[in-house]
Amino acid sequence: MSDQKYNSPEDPYFEDAQADEFEEEEFVSKTELKRQAKELHKLGETLVNLTDANIATIPMDEELADAVAIARKVNKKKDGYRRQLQFIGKALRNRDTTDIEEALAKLTHQHQAANAAFHALEKAREAVIEQGDPAIQKLIEQYPELDRQKLRQFHRQIKKEREKNAPPKAFRELFQYLKDVIHEE
Repeated sequence: MSDQKYNSPEDPYFEDAQADEFEEEEFVSKTELKRQAKELHKLGETLVNLTDANIATIPMDEELADAVAIARKVNKKKDGYRRQLQFIGKALRNRDTTDIEEALAKLTHQHQAANAAFHALEKAREAVIEQGDPAIQKLIEQYPELDRQKLRQFHRQIKKEREKNAPPKAFRELFQYLKDVIHEE
């Protein structure tokens, strides 16, 4: 009986000890832990699916880099690949992944910037084809390195190709010319 009296929840000492324990540890639900584990698993899968050049830019310690290399060698249709991804996810749980996530975001941003530049070149080409001299003038104002005569020549050649239903040789050459001159800048 006396044992029960000292360890009872009514005991002020017991309440203080219990309150200190809960204040020190931040409660994370099991669902939240599973969500975090799933996110790290996806991060690991993203790492495995990167190209060799992109993996070289990701800051990883030796153990994680080895695990990713092994996962890349394993046949993706086999169960060993799934287990290796789980291992990578578990390894990521013990690490600070902010550097890895920042490097992946940077790679994604580079890809998006390249796509935007590609679409801008396509729009410039279409403007030269559809509008002719006004679009050529705008492009030359933006990029003085462009040759007005060459752009006009492409414009005429593309019109002739379309009238004759010929292969779009000048169409491709115009894009390549714009890409070479604008990207050199």
